[in-house]
Amino acid sequence: MTSRLNAPAVPGKTVRPLWAKIIMGAAAGMAAGLALGTRAAPLGEAGMLVIRLLKTLATPLILFAVLDAFLRTYIPGRKALVLVGLSAMNAVVAIGIGLSAAHLVRGGESWRSRMGEIQAALAAGHTATAVAPAPAPGASLSLLTNLARYVPANLVDPFRENSVISVIMLAVLGGLSLRALKGRGGRAEAAALEGVAGLVQVAFRALTQMLEWAIRLVPFAVFGVIAAVVGAMGANVMGILGIFLATMALGLVLHGVGWYSLLLWTVGRMSPFRFFRAASDSIVTALSCSSSLATLPVTLRCLDENLAVSPASALLAVCVGTNLNHDGIILYEAAAAIFMLQAFGLPAGLGVQLGIAAAAVMAGIGIAGVPEAGLITLPLVLGAAGLPEAAGATVIPLILPVDWILGRFRAAVNVTSDMTVAVLLDRLDRKG
Repeated sequence: MTSRLNAPAVPGKTVRPLWAKIIMGAAAGMAAGLALGTRAAPLGEAGMLVIRLLKTLATPLILFAVLDAFLRTYIPGRKALVLVGLSAMNAVVAIGIGLSAAHLVRGGESWRSRMGEIQAALAAGHTATAVAPAPAPGASLSLLTNLARYVPANLVDPFRENSVISVIMLAVLGGLSLRALKGRGGRAEAAALEGVAGLVQVAFRALTQMLEWAIRLVPFAVFGVIAAVVGAMGANVMGILGIFLATMALGLVLHGVGWYSLLLWTVGRMSPFRFFRAASDSIVTALSCSSSLATLPVTLRCLDENLAVSPASALLAVCVGTNLNHDGIILYEAAAAIFMLQAFGLPAGLGVQLGIAAAAVMAGIGIAGVPEAGLITLPLVLGAAGLPEAAGATVIPLILPVDWILGRFRAAVNVTSDMTVAVLLDRLDRKG
């Protein structure tokens, strides 16, 4: 789906991209914080309202995105299994690399001494609440105990609590049932289901539009939160962002270059140097526009002209499989969740990490194709990690000044994933 945020500029009118507005908002926030001091606290309260709005809209959006995918997407039999298997393997590796990078660098610990000050600065606006380092949900190692956390007692609680895993479980069950009815119903039932599919698509588009409007407020949220924090602590608080950027970038580069090279060499029997040279136009385009969806025409051209991948495999991997190949978002959100747990001194046991992995995968798949998907779903994944809502509202606006860089890395990894899966599908299809 094309985002108005990334729409072509009108002749004679300069349209600044979102990342530029975020940087401007952060710079203006620093200036306001230095000028106003502690009097900037109310700006932080206003800024965090935008983050709450994004989280509120993201949960129903994921429900309708998954339902829409089930109602409108068809994947042929054998290739479907191969595609799902490759995508699942890539997602598992992305989770492993993301979690490992966060544990290896342990960058969140460098934030820990500053989080109390940051929260105190924002609490002056009377929105944030104190975060005590209590045991996070899901610390139990029992599979049934962890599973029970995500099986809702009713249909309302998952939406009231913004539980992304529970919402997607309901969406998958609903999608499967609708598809089953579609396959065995008569003409009248088929016509009724077409109406349902139309309503689902309209709801999905309407929620996407609301999110686009909300995202336009993000630079103002950054302005308010940065002003409040800098006003209370001084400009040196911005220095802590470097370690976050380095940790996330490390995981994304390891996965995008290291893992895919290994996969291409061992399974695809293709030189990684040849692949990245042939795919360079698509990867650079993704880095430039921060969107794997907007890069799709370039990706298809590279697969056809440079890598000689069959149209069937290319279209399946890039157009259908792109809903599954969101490794960049999955890795980023898993690593970010561990980083934030370290920052607040919260436990990250096996149960918590399994919950993070499930939430990151489901959120990445469920919100595929939505503009700024990583930004929209991160609050939900942090919630699944057991991070209190006030803590998530504190850190998300702080990381936005560097998120525009990481967004480009995520898009490049997603595009590389699409192209790698296309090459492997083609190779395995020819062997079969």
